[in-house]
Amino acid sequence: MQTAQWIIRQYLRKRIAVCMVIAVCAFALTLGTRFISQRGENQKQLDQLTAHSVERLNKILQPLQSRRSDMLALVGQPCQAIHLPLRKLAVALQTVRSIALVKAGKLYCSSALGARDVALHSLQPQLPSRLPLLALTLDHSLIVGTPILIQWYPASDDGQDGVMVSINIDLISNIILEPSPPLINRISLNVGDLNYQHGPGINNALSPGDDKIYTRTSTAFPFSISALSPGPARLALRNLITDLPLAIIMSVLFTWIAWLATAGRLSFSREINMGIAGKEFSLYCQPQMDARMQRCIGVEILLRWHNPRVGWVEPDVFIPIAETQNLIIPLTRYVISETAKKLHLFPNDRAFQIGINVAAAHFKHGRLLKDLQQHWFSYQPVQQLTIELTERDAPHDVSYPLRSELGNHQVKLAIDDFGTGNSSLSWLEMLHPDVLKIDKAFTAAIGTDAVNSAVTDIIIALGQRLNIELIAEGVETQEQALYLQRHGVHLLQGYLFSPPMPLADFPRWLAENEAEKV
Repeated sequence: MQTAQWIIRQYLRKRIAVCMVIAVCAFALTLGTRFISQRGENQKQLDQLTAHSVERLNKILQPLQSRRSDMLALVGQPCQAIHLPLRKLAVALQTVRSIALVKAGKLYCSSALGARDVALHSLQPQLPSRLPLLALTLDHSLIVGTPILIQWYPASDDGQDGVMVSINIDLISNIILEPSPPLINRISLNVGDLNYQHGPGINNALSPGDDKIYTRTSTAFPFSISALSPGPARLALRNLITDLPLAIIMSVLFTWIAWLATAGRLSFSREINMGIAGKEFSLYCQPQMDARMQRCIGVEILLRWHNPRVGWVEPDVFIPIAETQNLIIPLTRYVISETAKKLHLFPNDRAFQIGINVAAAHFKHGRLLKDLQQHWFSYQPVQQLTIELTERDAPHDVSYPLRSELGNHQVKLAIDDFGTGNSSLSWLEMLHPDVLKIDKAFTAAIGTDAVNSAVTDIIIALGQRLNIELIAEGVETQEQALYLQRHGVHLLQGYLFSPPMPLADFPRWLAENEAEKV
């Protein structure tokens, strides 16, 4: 038999393993959650910053669009007559470097330089144009070689007349193209095939290097803003190191919670194992009386547990847990073995019955027969063994060949708590039990509950019709005993005769009971 220390070590290993898995999962989940959250936040900031840059440039270009008709109305008028209004208009637009009027392809008036006579094509090769045009280019009039953003509005169908507005993009780039490291290393304004960055100036193509390009296009004007960034995921991955303390804290917290949680159900199964190994379970018995002969004809073996760590534990507590934790078979094996060692406490009589409760799962693969061979038949008992199969157990594991094998070994089969579980008449046909034990709920209803009393009568009639021995459990009053006797049930068990007692007390009780009958 396993020692309590071995069971404790096994339990601790399992418990520690569970907690370690939870610790690793909590650590990984925390970092994963933080990574996903940070990546989403980075993407959100990236979208917001590019959208903000587009919005700012839109606000710069929108006044030009709204004053377009005012500027076009000046085209063709003498420069001397309109120069002052033209300068006032350029000042009102603030970000404009100059407004130039063009007639027949000639730039003839500038808000900054006054009257001129220069072919527009020589200054800006892409102009004049029949269509409105937004373009990045270099200044060839005022501050030669500096980058500017020009807006062209044609005033004639052939595009030879119009207005060219020059915007000092270098001046406003630190506002609309300001990077935000480490999320955004550079921001580029893209117009047509050219792009402009604060510092490098105008280029034909973006050179991202190790960065990724994230672009947002204006819906109002023909330009876009590109952000060159390491990427939301890469930045989130870099920042994970700052989340390590949080991950460690969460890992420790969940490990502690898991440790406390496993201290309940798992530790109770461990306690049961320890109780078996340490022989903390005690065997009790309750006499079964033949009411006609007024003598004890057998006992039912019951299990009691005094846990030295928590005190007495009721069978209603540890038996269901033992069943769910697959410990009911070791418990039953313990009962069979310990009862066999105490056979000398019972009458050496073949008619004396010893009932032991067995779960249906114990019948699987012939385990019950193997345990009986090892722990019961090896003691060559004289007394009659009765295996009591609880009706709440599923009968599927109890096959007819196993039932026949029990009969070959002179072992009786009883259906315990009959009428309260999930069995049917097919049980009786398949198993051919020797004994039906009427549940104490029906016995307690005698004289009080008409429905249960009727069920009791049906069970009694069924047992008598099938010639099955009947034992009534839970008999506590003389009225119940008399009722059962009148209806043909003469084997009774309950507090009316004796409460469950330790096996060691049974010989004295039996002697006193026999003496009272003399």
